[in-house]
Amino acid sequence: MSKLIIGLTGGIGSGKTTVADIFAEYGIDIIDADVVAREVVKPGSPALKQIAEYFGDEFILSDGNLNRSKLRDRIFSNPSDKAWLNALLHPLIREAMNEQCLQAKSSYCFLVAPLLIENNIHTSVDKVLVVDVKPETQLTRTTSRDNNTQEQVQKILASQVDRETRLAHADYIIDNDKCTLDELRTQIELMHREFLKLVIDK
Repeated sequence: MSKLIIGLTGGIGSGKTTVADIFAEYGIDIIDADVVAREVVKPGSPALKQIAEYFGDEFILSDGNLNRSKLRDRIFSNPSDKAWLNALLHPLIREAMNEQCLQAKSSYCFLVAPLLIENNIHTSVDKVLVVDVKPETQLTRTTSRDNNTQEQVQKILASQVDRETRLAHADYIIDNDKCTLDELRTQIELMHREFLKLVIDK
């Protein structure tokens, strides 16, 4: 029986991590694109060496890790640099995610990716689950959570697909705009049961 892979996405501040953590309580394996992205540029990795050669050694911290904030600032204002970085990292990240999905032990697994749609990852999953909140909620949550300015958050929002596009790709939607944690857990419990049925039917 082939593994059921569900893509989990949502805009910044939507609560993807909270949703994934609750599904993990049911024993569901979570493959997180952000975690994989950090793994492929760990100290000593070929990808990190190429980044240092392209951008300069000042983009590597003294402990050997990538200076993410410096790199983020650079690529947000330089489209050609962003394109180069994406061409290097996206195939590596996709390959690692696919491998981890194949190794998942749970009845179904989640592939969590903020840019699931933007990077065309949704084409390699069976179903798409979107955690949905209003843009103003994203702005409020992210500025208070990450100490970002409104301008910084607006830049990040602009780099992601809009809410309507994201919802148009959704097979399932979790409303996390105004709900309490208990209400969120209720939605997730019902969805977990639905996914188990899909596994049986697959």
